[in-house]
Amino acid sequence: MTTQTVTLGGRQFVIVAKKEYDRLRTLARGTTDEDGWPAFPKADAEGNLPAVQFARVSLARKIIRRRRAAGLTQAELARRAGIRPESLNRIERAKVSADVGTVEKIVRAIEKAESEEAR
Repeated sequence: MTTQTVTLGGRQFVIVAKKEYDRLRTLARGTTDEDGWPAFPKADAEGNLPAVQFARVSLARKIIRRRRAAGLTQAELARRAGIRPESLNRIERAKVSADVGTVEKIVRAIEKAESEEAR
């Protein structure tokens, strides 16, 4: 795959071939909704939802919403919570189930950032 990097308005962008862009978009479909949030799973024929995936998406959306409201990047939240940025990224994409201890670290870090912001 050939790529080119350009800088516009102080921001870097990567240019990829249209075919590669389409391939990447196809891979991403189903993992996010039209607004870019992790997508809730579809119900089966009886109207049942897969509980684990539904819980992952619910938690991911709550973390993303609160993180953004606190003005934190994923990297900053991960640093403050004492977890790896890759772990937070997987949690926010609803790819893994976070254990209770990790969720508590994330919540404490967000709450501390919110209280700092309120001052």
